[in-house]
Parts: sequence; structure tokens; C-alpha cells
Amino acid sequence: MADGLAQPPIDPGVAIGHVHLKVADIDRSLDFYCGVLGFELQARMGQEAAFISAGGYHHHIGLNTWESAGGSPPLPGTTGLYHAAIRYPTRRALADAMRRLGEAGISLSGASDHGVSQALYLKAPAGIGLELYWDRPEDRWPRGETGEVDMYSRPLDLRDLMAELEGEPA
Repeated sequence: MADGLAQPPIDPGVAIGHVHLKVADIDRSLDFYCGVLGFELQARMGQEAAFISAGGYHHHIGLNTWESAGGSPPLPGTTGLYHAAIRYPTRRALADAMRRLGEAGISLSGASDHGVSQALYLKAPAGIGLELYWDRPEDRWPRGETGEVDMYSRPLDLRDLMAELEGEPA
């Protein structure tokens, strides 16, 4: 560690509760997050903020214009959020997300198999990087000789992913 002080690990029950994003336009962001991805609006504060979630939780994502109304995306070469990641519970649910993106005409900037997960990458409104991903079951994670997780980045077979939706009612 930078200061040389080793600390005990954090409690394993700790989890990221939500992400709050600065956006330029609440309506455009809601059109994407709710209209395309399918999140549900839980609360709204006019054109200043909105809180959305899956499954009725108070919010997984907060969207606000408090410091960013009409703003432009972050410039390359600056610090800040690289991307926010949204974990899907099943591979089929990730395939459905890809279907939704395609139907909305939203293109991917990448798609990777990381061994532990499969991920789709894109830019959301306001230029915010998003990773939509599904975790493989932990017993299927690649491991090195001493048991450490052996992650990698390989191209994701998008046709194989979309095959998860075959036989789905139209």
C-alpha cells in the first residue's frame, strides 16, 4: 500500500449500492436508461434529478443535472469515471439487453469475454461509459496454478450470445 500500512480486508458483505451520474439532459437520459435498457423510474425531481432501479429498489442509478445541465461529455485524457457497470442476473438477460440496444440503433464500442464474465461496452447519453455484463458462476471462473482468478479479454461471440433468445415468443 502507498503508506505502508496493511489493513484487514473490508467486510465481505459490503457492496456498491448505487451510482449517481451527472448528465446533460434528464429526459434524454431517462429515454435511454428506462426506454431502452428497461430500468424503472422510482422518483423524479423535475429536470434536476431522477432515480431509477430494477425490481422496485429505491435507486440503483441516480441521474442529475445539478452541475451538468446542457454540459458536454468529459474530454479524453481527463480523470473521472471510466465506466459504470450494470450486472445482469443471467446470460439470457444480457442477450436481451443487446437486443434492446440493437432495436434502439445504439451501437457497441466493444464486447468481451473476460473468463469470469461476458460484457458489452457502450456510451450512454452524456458520453458516460457503460459496461453491461453477466458473471459466470464462480465455480466456472478460470484459475491459475495457485488458485488466483485468471481474467482475460477475448472477443465475445455476439451470435452465440444472441442464441440465448432463440425460441423466445415474439
